[in-house]
Amino acid sequence: MRVVVVGAGQAGASLVARLRSEGHEGEIVLIGDEPVPPYQRPPLSKAYLLGEMEEARLYLRPESWYAENGIELRRGARVNGIDRDGRTVHCAEAEPIRYDALALCTGSTPRTLPAAIGGDLTGVLTMRTLADADALRPLMAAGRRLLVIGGGYIGLEAAAVAAKSGLQVTLVEAAERILQRVAAPVTSDRFRALHAAHGVDLREGTGLERLIGDQGGRLTGARLTDGTELELDLAIVGVGIAPNDGLAEAAGLDLENGIRCDARCRTSDPAIWAAGDCASHPYEGRRIRLESVGGAIDMAECAARNILGQEVDYVPRPWFWSDQYDMHLQIAGLNQGWTDVHVRPGADGAASHWYYAGVRLLAVDAMNDARAYMVGKRLIEAGKSPSPSAATDPATDLKTLLKA
Repeated sequence: MRVVVVGAGQAGASLVARLRSEGHEGEIVLIGDEPVPPYQRPPLSKAYLLGEMEEARLYLRPESWYAENGIELRRGARVNGIDRDGRTVHCAEAEPIRYDALALCTGSTPRTLPAAIGGDLTGVLTMRTLADADALRPLMAAGRRLLVIGGGYIGLEAAAVAAKSGLQVTLVEAAERILQRVAAPVTSDRFRALHAAHGVDLREGTGLERLIGDQGGRLTGARLTDGTELELDLAIVGVGIAPNDGLAEAAGLDLENGIRCDARCRTSDPAIWAAGDCASHPYEGRRIRLESVGGAIDMAECAARNILGQEVDYVPRPWFWSDQYDMHLQIAGLNQGWTDVHVRPGADGAASHWYYAGVRLLAVDAMNDARAYMVGKRLIEAGKSPSPSAATDPATDLKTLLKA
């Protein structure tokens, strides 16, 4: 059986590795549109951008590993079509590739600003790929004026790296507060204070009216919705990502906030699976799409096992993290539908925020508190919900909550 995997990111690399570790002896073809082997994305906007990590350390595995394990890695190849009847994928300037099973691990793409408001000006960047980081890194010079557009985790991480590099950073968030879509006000408060302490000019409830450029098309400034005008050297757009589901759509696969999959990562075509940022899947009576490293790995490994006929369900175990300055945020669970948030203070300024829907524990935001994160994660995965008073009492030994 020949398995073809489109997308050589975290999900694609995890899927082919699992196929081999589960004993698959047939052909495996891994197709990626970037010129480099599969690599980690999280360090791009942190250690790599700061010059603290070399490119080779980003690679998930040495390039030689793929050949050593009988995996044909095609770099810099873009798939432009799927023939479901003929079970082939078509790449530009290459012969069609036949498959017995196909996995789509096509990831996601940063949302950009329209050209009508200056989104196409030179100096306006996004932060997603190695090429993005390589384009941005030489521009991150101390004293330069940067506008970050978007107060989610992507924007906040970019602001943190820029501030650490000595840039003058302004961040605008059109919503009422930063992290409004993904966190409770108490978590927003914590990160607002953190960025203010590092000199970031953070403006909430303020959007971008337009970016301004010179006659050569280079960014020189911005006008905000409150009438403020800023002089700028560069801008980073962090307004979310969109699933790369165009290939699936063109092939006639079902979509629903990405490529629609069943509980076993199978698409509407029984010979095609999907995993990672591009795929939506069932979770507790609804459909979700997890934009996380952990989700990409777990879903891809489940898809690999099902390609081999093991028929196992993918059970999401959501977890996320973000590093900003000296703050290590770890998130367990999904906080959607929370009604109350309870704060547990930790040592040396650490804290954790426990999200409940009534009496049910949904999620934990842990800031420099690895113990709270680990216990919260295990509780959520076990379906256990300690009382909020017990969970957030500093006198409570968190481990005892696991035994209740």
